[in-house]
Amino acid sequence: MAQKVRIALDAMGGDFGPAVVIPGADIALERHPDTEFVLFGDEAAIRPLMKQRPRLTAAARVVHTDVVVRMEDKPSQALRRGRWKSSMWLAIDAVKKGEADAAVSAGNTGALMAMAKFNLHTMPGIGRPAIAGLWPTLKGDSVMLDMGASIGADAGHLVDLAVMGSAMARVLFDVVRPTVGLLNIGVEEVKGLESVREAGKFLREADLKFLDYIGFIEADAIGQGAADVIVTEGFAGNIAIKTAEGTARQITDLLRGAMARTWRAKLGYLLAREAFRMLRDKLDPRKANGGVFLGLNGIVIKSHGGTDPEGFAAAVDVGYDMVRYELLNKIRDTLLRHAREEAEAGKMGGVAS
Repeated sequence: MAQKVRIALDAMGGDFGPAVVIPGADIALERHPDTEFVLFGDEAAIRPLMKQRPRLTAAARVVHTDVVVRMEDKPSQALRRGRWKSSMWLAIDAVKKGEADAAVSAGNTGALMAMAKFNLHTMPGIGRPAIAGLWPTLKGDSVMLDMGASIGADAGHLVDLAVMGSAMARVLFDVVRPTVGLLNIGVEEVKGLESVREAGKFLREADLKFLDYIGFIEADAIGQGAADVIVTEGFAGNIAIKTAEGTARQITDLLRGAMARTWRAKLGYLLAREAFRMLRDKLDPRKANGGVFLGLNGIVIKSHGGTDPEGFAAAVDVGYDMVRYELLNKIRDTLLRHAREEAEAGKMGGVAS
């Protein structure tokens, strides 16, 4: 039997803490019985919820801590208050020590990134980590990064994102040479910020063997499945994903209201409810929950803070898949190949130039 996947959970993270994390872990365990959990947090709040779930109790252990990183804490405050002793820090530290294969938290994004970077450090050649997630499209899914790890990016960082994103796409989509597009305000080479144009020029001229750069794409092409990997800096990426999630909820609410307006609409819903169910499932933002912190020497997954148990389970699923697919090794291999190709071409400085 394959070795179990060990996942450390920040049980106190997010808007609802254990009330979401514990049932979410139980849902994920049902989908992946070969998972073991380590839960970090207030034992008095965790144990009563565990008693209701004997399956999870048998597959998890609890490590008590009194310190919780608050959602409003600045990264510097979180590091001062929570280093060595908070539920968030200890979940990440379990990955560093080899006691867990991945860590999942719904807590403060800035604090989680700061603690993860401080504790796990970045891979050689990577200046800054990024948050990568899956974006549902008409053709399946696309990997999008950065979705909010940091604001702003120079050309070298955008190239880093393309390299890491292509590695993730190869793992998830089983494609040898994923297509990569740079998000821009137009497809013409003269448009956009200088950093985006420079990154596009580099990717176009480098003709990297492990990715297929297709040029600039506009935001309306993301949902069409224009590329396997969408690259952008964190400010634009976070706005894009939050806008898409809000639009999905809006469409769902509008459809629900329209279907309940008249008896004819209700009859039409009954006749087509399977189609509406499929549409609802496709638009469900919970299924895309779980951003991967790429570029670190360890797997850390960020769940939305306001998600429900099903959404948190989806974030755990991402962590599970990243471990089973050996994401870290694939990214390291890709970075080495990229550095080798640059050296052969006579370039210096690596991807983070």
